[in-house]
Amino acid sequence: QAQLVESGGGLVQPGGSLRLTCKAPRMIFSVFSPLVMGWYRQAPGKERELVASITSDHTTHYADSVKGRFTISRDNSQKKVYLYMTDLKPEDTALYYCNALTATSQTRYDWGQGTQVTVSS
Repeated sequence: QAQLVESGGGLVQPGGSLRLTCKAPRMIFSVFSPLVMGWYRQAPGKERELVASITSDHTTHYADSVKGRFTISRDNSQKKVYLYMTDLKPEDTALYYCNALTATSQTRYDWGQGTQVTVSS
């Protein structure tokens, strides 16, 4: 089983909303809670990009393309990270992944299967 498991994707119309969930079923609390966690996405033909991150003390950062529309949050007791996406646009269509970031912004774990988000009318 992967370290990180993503869910919550789907097909949504432009302007719609989705909430993605990332869970860490194999991690213990003391490993998960200090991690800087990030949501990434990869659209067809494009490189994977970091769209949002959250530190252990809930400090957040967003890519300019999603700022004001996406909100990242975490529940350390549940070992989960969420990405709430609003005002979705066709250009948000991608496979979304979560991962933990190192101090040099590299990813810590192997990629999971991701969850597909498709924004289309």
